[in-house]
Amino acid sequence: MSEIDELIKRIEELRWNVIKTKEGRAYTDPAVVAASQELDNVLDRYQEMLMKKAENG
Repeated sequence: MSEIDELIKRIEELRWNVIKTKEGRAYTDPAVVAASQELDNVLDRYQEMLMKKAENG
């Protein structure tokens, strides 16, 4: 599995984690914010990889 594929899988896992963590909590709840930030970090890495791949052809 390529690194991009691994990131896509991780993004899906973290996305579901945010959804599950959000249940019964406000968006500003520290647990929801932490889960969302973790997802954001992985999304940033994914975007960087796509940009590098596009630059390299």
